[in-house]
Amino acid sequence: MVWHPMRAVAACGAILFTLISWAWSVPLWAETAGREPATIKLSATQQKQVGLQTAVLAAESHPEQFRAYGTVLDVARLTELTNNYANAQAQLQTAQARLDVARLAYERARDLVQSAAMPKKDAEAAEGTFRTEQAALAAADSQVKTLMATARQEWGPVIGKGVIERSKQVVQLIEREQLLVQVTLPPGVTLGGPPRSALAQAPTRTANVDLRYLSPAPRTDPRIQGLSYYFIAGGDTGLLPGMNTTAYVPSGKSYAGVFVEDTAIVQWQGRAWVYLRAGPETFKRHPIRTDQPVSDDDYVVQDIPPGSEIVLRGAQVLLSEEAKSELRGGGDDD
Repeated sequence: MVWHPMRAVAACGAILFTLISWAWSVPLWAETAGREPATIKLSATQQKQVGLQTAVLAAESHPEQFRAYGTVLDVARLTELTNNYANAQAQLQTAQARLDVARLAYERARDLVQSAAMPKKDAEAAEGTFRTEQAALAAADSQVKTLMATARQEWGPVIGKGVIERSKQVVQLIEREQLLVQVTLPPGVTLGGPPRSALAQAPTRTANVDLRYLSPAPRTDPRIQGLSYYFIAGGDTGLLPGMNTTAYVPSGKSYAGVFVEDTAIVQWQGRAWVYLRAGPETFKRHPIRTDQPVSDDDYVVQDIPPGSEIVLRGAQVLLSEEAKSELRGGGDDD
């Protein structure tokens, strides 16, 4: 077999490609069991250049919140049900009026028959009309009661009553002045009592949307299978029917913790971390739990040592520096 130079180049290229692929497939600085994060060093000049900011944040009392799942409901069915109930009520009133007229005619005909002033067959016709109107009234009354039961079953006692009374709340929902948001808790999560308020995120707003509690929902979200509640949001909040949103529901309890914004948090290997100042020019990564959200990215953290100076701006720069130090084969630990 003759060894061709081009084959040698191709073979070397294949080996090189394999090595590069393997190198990229391996984490550059994977954590080893029990290994402490590296201490990262930045001079005062470097800290100023990258805009690094730190602060000592005191723990304060915060309301405990659950992250929940919100859906802005389409109230087309509510509109239809409200209109159907109004029509059924009108038909009931009409049937009642017709029955009253038929009753008077029947009673008058009956008196005239007894005095021989009217043929018996005319009185029988009046009675037939009266019985027909009685049946019509019963049917109209049954339709109204059916729609009342449907309103309560589909929308719960509060909105169901609003449909029956055509309350201001229901009118505002129909006219889109307000929006109905169904908030479902994670499976297994329960509250000590109905939440008075909640927060939701809208994609068109940076601030959270205030939600006002309305009532328990008569059914859960089938995707989540948790307890559900109805909340009211303003029609100008950026939420739209059919939109899914993250909601934050207070549990009724409070706890002490440090409020940490998203700019201070870095994510690595499925965990959240912050950087704490270890010295005038040194910083160290510290793990935190993010089970108490304030918004989608901000948290109240309980596991930061008291008096710690937290990096508020520049955490991503420190993460990059730590990655570089690990790539070089070791941290900058002194």
